[in-house]
Amino acid sequence: MADMQTKQIELPAIADIGAVDELREEMLEALNAGNLEINLAKVERVSTNALFMLLSAAKTASNHNYQLLLSAPSEHFSSALETLGLESAFAPLMKG
Repeated sequence: MADMQTKQIELPAIADIGAVDELREEMLEALNAGNLEINLAKVERVSTNALFMLLSAAKTASNHNYQLLLSAPSEHFSSALETLGLESAFAPLMKG
């Protein structure tokens, strides 16, 4: 997988289910073709549903023998994971 191209997309500032749903097609296309990296730097608010959709996308990637990575998590994103007790679920997905 080292020479495989990685598609990169950015999660918006308000990462609720609507925002993630809008990115869903792009995410699915990327995950059916290779690795995907989602930049979380701009996230100011993230919904629980959006977090679970990201976990589902990671499972889809794994099922296709690809990798979904999350990069540059904002303080708000990290705080949401901590509040919901999801740090360990997301730890394998974090880049770096």
